[in-house]
Amino acid sequence: MPNLVRVRPYQLIRNLVADGHRVILGTLWSEAKDLEDLEELKKICDQVIAFRLPRERSLANCILALPTQKPLQYVYCWEPHLEHALEQVILQNAKSIDAIHVEHLRGAIYGCKLKSFLERQRLDIPIVWDSVDSISYLFKQSAQQSRQISKRWLTQFELRRTEIYEHHLANRFEHVLVTSAVDRDVFLSLGQEPKAIPKERITILPNGVDLEYFHPMEGNTREPATLVVSGKMSYHANISMTLYLVNEIMPLVWEKRPEVKLWIVGKDPAREIVKLAENRLINVTGTVLDLRQYLQSATIAVAPIVYGAGIQNKVLEAMACATPVVTSPQALLALDAVAERDLERADTPIEYAEKILQLLASTDRQQRIGSAGRAYVESHHQWRSITMNLVTLYHFRSR
Repeated sequence: MPNLVRVRPYQLIRNLVADGHRVILGTLWSEAKDLEDLEELKKICDQVIAFRLPRERSLANCILALPTQKPLQYVYCWEPHLEHALEQVILQNAKSIDAIHVEHLRGAIYGCKLKSFLERQRLDIPIVWDSVDSISYLFKQSAQQSRQISKRWLTQFELRRTEIYEHHLANRFEHVLVTSAVDRDVFLSLGQEPKAIPKERITILPNGVDLEYFHPMEGNTREPATLVVSGKMSYHANISMTLYLVNEIMPLVWEKRPEVKLWIVGKDPAREIVKLAENRLINVTGTVLDLRQYLQSATIAVAPIVYGAGIQNKVLEAMACATPVVTSPQALLALDAVAERDLERADTPIEYAEKILQLLASTDRQQRIGSAGRAYVESHHQWRSITMNLVTLYHFRSR
């Protein structure tokens, strides 16, 4: 369900509608909170088609896919009622639909089904697949570096299947979107002639930030010696990142500054994350109503990415709040930000600790890095300009 957490589709929809375009949304919901988000989407979309996806359905989809070569991610969200409803809407609106936009590997199954449907109906409507990230690239890193044995096994199991399917899907749809040059290059490396993926088929469409929502708080006094790390805390990459921060980096910080506090902010924290709150200096918040109060109040935001793909929204959101960020070279690969100007970069626990301690010791440096980070996202990551680029792509690819 597109929302402020699943921010990319949500902001693209909002900005498309704000620019006068009509959007028909097909989506799935699985929990009560999704229904609240659904009502908000109904206010802005021309039409919303939504079906419930029970966990049992996803489990059954995955079990049925085990003997095949299909990735579990590809089948996880399959709901035939949604597919049938989408086909009917396309038939009713065929003359006015300029493009079909499918999001993520989990949504690609609908794109494939609709592609076959369009061919049968002899309808010439281009399908743009927003892969967002290369999931095979993410899985390759997870299989090597995840701190959860079960996650390493599962991603290793999925890796080859995902590589095969990402290559297949990139050749199946008219166009593919990714958030970074790294993800684009991974896609281009997946296939060889004669089935190599044409470079012009893949476009980088970065993530943006809602700069009106995430902003510096005027007259705000930041909490002294307080770090914040944010993200969905049930996501394996965020779990690995947070455990790395607490177990490898923070002991070096506490050795010099034993009063430094850490806020771990994000929904659905895994058991090993919740356990970290046994340390009196660590606050594990779980789901919060407003992430901004933590980003605007912390001294420093830390994002020691162990592995990941695409653009890290957690980094952009902190920068938008003018909070100085310390992050990894991995996160910088997807950005045009300049290390030591727009944010701080570190690669080892010792480097992270040094950067954190240097920032804590200098209010001037905090303000300089924070202000430069805000200026960077204003120049490079406004959703309005990103959506305009998407519309240009739609028009270029539409009939």
